[in-house]
Amino acid sequence: MTVDELLDAACPKIRDLGWAFYFVPETLQRGTDLGIDGFRFYFIGRGGVLGDVDAAVVSSAFGYFNPTLIADMWTSASEIVPPRVAGTAFFSGAADFGRAHFADLPGLDAFVAAAETVVDGADPLALTLFAAAAAEPRAEDAPARAMQLLAVLRELRGSAHLVALRAVGLSDRKAHLINRPDDQAMFGWDPADVVEITEDDRARRAAAESLTDDIVRPAYALLDEDGRAALLAGVEAIEAALAPAG
Repeated sequence: MTVDELLDAACPKIRDLGWAFYFVPETLQRGTDLGIDGFRFYFIGRGGVLGDVDAAVVSSAFGYFNPTLIADMWTSASEIVPPRVAGTAFFSGAADFGRAHFADLPGLDAFVAAAETVVDGADPLALTLFAAAAAEPRAEDAPARAMQLLAVLRELRGSAHLVALRAVGLSDRKAHLINRPDDQAMFGWDPADVVEITEDDRARRAAAESLTDDIVRPAYALLDEDGRAALLAGVEAIEAALAPAG
């Protein structure tokens, strides 16, 4: 399996699985314990690794969301709980999720080792949210560490994709409309905010996807053939473990 074959097979799954713990009841309860609702906990929890920063910094790191929504969620949540405290709690929620779902998965140690090679070997330059998440202390046990690393791998590609969008001259707003046209309300946009999407926009987004691969490829290229196989096998095992019953 080549590096590009690994990217094609693993990265879409990492995108879809890396946020699996975000809104489960156990994670939401962590927010409740801190005195904030689940939606606010998502923003200050995921973004809390950035520290006590202005909402504009969080907006630049997240992308896609209406900055007004992020400002409201971040400011109101940070008045109740310090961002770093929320960030630690959120990342611990990933660990608990892994322990609950991955304890019996085969090959998990090999997956963790492969994922860690990619995360620790990636160049964090300009990938701010990834760099902050990657710097968080990780759990010692493999099931917990596996979910945390999966979340950090998702931030790697997400941060790289925002850089790629800037490079090709496409706004994150248009990119999100192309990719997830039905999810605009959840990201704080109303129908009046819809912008026209052109064929040129679609071509630029395709170019950004290719450039995203270029940005993350060196980190994944650190894996030898066994490491690539272990990473993909682990992602596939996690996908199967989280698949709905029936």
